[in-house]
Amino acid sequence: MNIDSKYRDIPERRKEFPSLSRMHNGYPLAFFDGPGGTQVPQAVIDAVVSYYCTCNSNTHGFFVTTNESDMILEKAREAVASFLGASGGRNISFGHNMTTLNYTLSRGIGKVLLPGDEILITQLDHEANRGPWLALREEGIQVREVEILPDGTLDYDDFRDKINENTRLVAMGFSSNALGTVNDVSLVRGLTHKVGAWLLVDAVHYAPHFPIDVNSLGVDFLLCSAYKFYGTHIGILYSREGLLDRIPVYTLRTQEQHAPYCIETGTLNHAAIAGVKAAVDFIASFGSGGSFREKIVSGMDRIGEFEHILGKEIYKELKGIKGVEVAGPGFDSDKRVPTVSFTMEGMDPIEICKLLDRRGICAWDGHFYAIRPIEVLGLLEKGGVTRVGVSLYNTPEEVQRLLEAVADIGKGKLR
Repeated sequence: MNIDSKYRDIPERRKEFPSLSRMHNGYPLAFFDGPGGTQVPQAVIDAVVSYYCTCNSNTHGFFVTTNESDMILEKAREAVASFLGASGGRNISFGHNMTTLNYTLSRGIGKVLLPGDEILITQLDHEANRGPWLALREEGIQVREVEILPDGTLDYDDFRDKINENTRLVAMGFSSNALGTVNDVSLVRGLTHKVGAWLLVDAVHYAPHFPIDVNSLGVDFLLCSAYKFYGTHIGILYSREGLLDRIPVYTLRTQEQHAPYCIETGTLNHAAIAGVKAAVDFIASFGSGGSFREKIVSGMDRIGEFEHILGKEIYKELKGIKGVEVAGPGFDSDKRVPTVSFTMEGMDPIEICKLLDRRGICAWDGHFYAIRPIEVLGLLEKGGVTRVGVSLYNTPEEVQRLLEAVADIGKGKLR
């Protein structure tokens, strides 16, 4: 596998990840489990430790450490705003995770909808962007489901058929964490504009691989998780200017009653949020340009291009292994996440992952909370799929080791 010289520095940054030095069964661990959460660079670890060592304090007081906590949180909001292309930190809310934020948001949106109003979700989505909206059926809201095609892509004709003047919200993913599909958010944004519906996008699996510009996309809400892009376990919500203030989310009377704070219930994980900013800084360090935003976009472009090369190789070679069936769309487009899921004839995904572990390879099995697409494609009763994903720290050598291990499993040499 040939890697262009302009990407050679990316795998060299592996040395900044302490966990990558770990050995298992005599092999250096190869982390292909990034879709479930990436490894963390030392800079992020240092930011978390520094917070606890210097200014561990609650916010909104009148002494030095509380002022520093305030500043750290606001700088993190601004960094994430730059990461997402938002206007500023006032558009960025933090939470325990994406699922919790989405549930809180859905309950607030449910209060402004009327019986008979409709919400569109998709069969392709992670359950965190289905369950909160399906729960609103209890309030008399109609929740309809856009179908997927056999190749794991959305049926946009079905989208056009189901969106109508009663549609108040479309909740969709930017990319599938199970199949690697990248969805046409711009097309759906056009459909929602015609009927005056809000658009909410789950970008958890997209954000680690491509730059995002929420203003250009015109989305109303967008969610992602920092631990998927080399950060800490923090959920992130972008809300279009002024929109969150119109949503009656559950909040205490003592909480600030306006965006971005109104949806942030209780005391936040300040140390982890310091790590979020460090993660964005880390990504920006891969790029170039005059502004912080330009460095982020440039860095994400380079990271995504490098990951695409490795992901495409995995996809191509797996399809050539006897007994292997690869799920999801092909790599004929650059807009395909480097996450590859597959099944092997006569093998349970759990057993495949156990065998890969013997070679020091971390891979996931099952449905990864994207249970609906796995179910629709007839894979759930087979135990789901085996999933491998490429992150910036993966190498061509690790890819080769992965492919050799899968081939040996197929030949019965690895048991």
